Amino acid sequence: MLRILVLSAVICAAAMTFAAAQTAEQRAACGGDAKKFCAGIMPGGGRLLDCLAKHKDSISQACRKVLAQQGR
Repeated sequence: MLRILVLSAVICAAAMTFAAAQTAEQRAACGGDAKKFCAGIMPGGGRLLDCLAKHKDSISQACRKVLAQQGR
């Protein structure tokens, strides 16, 4: 149960980070990848985008496009 709560908090935090700088379409493109590859990353300061960039070979094509738009 605690694990579910923690995961939910991380997902919410990730969504808030993306919400600040991304459109709904861009959030949709990377949301699943952020949950999958960056669940333990605290949002803020570009940490989620950095994490996604480190997993560039594994993330979805749509998310790669968003990262390219961000210059990562």
